[in-house]
Amino acid sequence: MIPVLSRDEMRAFDEHAIETCKVPGLVLMENAARGVTDAILRQRPAGRVVVVCGGGNNGGDGLAIARQLRTRGAEVQVFLAAPAAKLTGDARTNLDAYRGVGGALVDLVDDVAPLRTAALSATVIVDALFGTGLDRATAGLAQAAIQVINDARAFKVAVDVPSGLDTNTGATLGSAVHADLTVTLGHYKLGLLTPSGAATSGRLELVDLGVPPGLEEPLGHSALLLEPSDVARTLSRRAVGAHKNSAGHVVVFAGSTGKVGAALMAAKAAFRAGAGMVTIATWPEAALAVEARVPEVMTRSIARDAIVDSVDEILDGKRAVVMGPGFGTDEEARAVIEHILKTWEGPSVVDADALAVFEGSPQVFAAAKGATVLTPHPGEAGRLLGMSALDVEADRFAAIDALVGRARCVAVLKGAHTLVGAPEEKTVINASGTAALATAGAGDVLAGIIGALLCTTDPFEAAYAGVHLHGAAAEAWSATQGGADRGLLASEIADQVPHLIALLAAAHGRWVL
Repeated sequence: MIPVLSRDEMRAFDEHAIETCKVPGLVLMENAARGVTDAILRQRPAGRVVVVCGGGNNGGDGLAIARQLRTRGAEVQVFLAAPAAKLTGDARTNLDAYRGVGGALVDLVDDVAPLRTAALSATVIVDALFGTGLDRATAGLAQAAIQVINDARAFKVAVDVPSGLDTNTGATLGSAVHADLTVTLGHYKLGLLTPSGAATSGRLELVDLGVPPGLEEPLGHSALLLEPSDVARTLSRRAVGAHKNSAGHVVVFAGSTGKVGAALMAAKAAFRAGAGMVTIATWPEAALAVEARVPEVMTRSIARDAIVDSVDEILDGKRAVVMGPGFGTDEEARAVIEHILKTWEGPSVVDADALAVFEGSPQVFAAAKGATVLTPHPGEAGRLLGMSALDVEADRFAAIDALVGRARCVAVLKGAHTLVGAPEEKTVINASGTAALATAGAGDVLAGIIGALLCTTDPFEAAYAGVHLHGAAAEAWSATQGGADRGLLASEIADQVPHLIALLAAAHGRWVL
């Protein structure tokens, strides 16, 4: 997994590199500039480039980039959104070096009109206004410059983070540059790996600053970015003598009148992810509809007049539970879910309606007898925590921390760059997925995948492996459809999973005999 840093952690990293490792700040800046320049030229040939610089170190990076682009044949013009006389340190050194190679520079002072004119004919605009340190809303000249950059037709490149993006949360501070490419320096930043940050950053590339890997370890990091190799490590080859019982029996408490599809999709996903047997436990009026649809799935009816005995009988011999998809939120549904949480010693996935019945009470899950994995989308997470979905999205890392802290179990906060948290664990960020996942039933499929993985895997690992497989399945489907970002059926997600598991294992040497 790859460390992901906050604003303060990145500041500490830079200071440690300079003061303890004795790598001069000017060298870090030069390495950053070279990496960004290479990334730009991989995307666009040298042409007419406008570089918009602030007065801090991000502006110094921009000046070094401008010099390197100029030496590689680009026609470069720098616009400085701070008085040149006020630049100090490494930024000042790079200003002098840029001027020394004949670079053209315009001091904007208090008028963005020259920038607007230059932007009309630019092929590339480089945003080097603010770095990771911005913690206030943009205003004045900087905000006007951001608007000019966004209005331009040129290919937009942000240095480290798009100006106006909160490094910690991904929120927009006033207004933010909407980049086509963001080249981040040294380490990934939290805010870049959020739905709002991803929408603002465009394509994301990481540039090495020339310091040893692992330097951040003693300094701390807030989260970890999941890699396919991490998922492969959770997988194991089935024994030659494997049978359906050893693979694990998953029971899915799901479905109700008009919502049997949710149960069926969760069950299919559990099968596709490796469960040996799957039983759907549902209400009598839904059971007949389920039985007529999927021959591989077993069906059990929950007796409304004997819920405890009925549920206990259904749970007997099962390895993992999935509960909630389309199950309903009435008193009987709540009684089933509460009984499972209080008595079931095995692992369970709590999704959809099974989350809804505990609105405002995530502490219920802390008292569960078995290990639980919660899988809320932002709205469900907000209802559990007593806040709006917008509040959750405004700081997803704080939300997952709050949910894990109160529920004391594994939690999956769904969305672009899904987060997986657990007590005493660093939050894991998943980068797989596509907008095609915005389709009914996708969450039910995720619950089923995780349920199957719980039969053989630690709950935290099952959660992040399931999330990755779910997203990668959507990517695989999209690739077969010419890169489509819509039209995916939830059942098609599940169909991709066996092949993906085999590919992951083969790519990372997990199944070599």
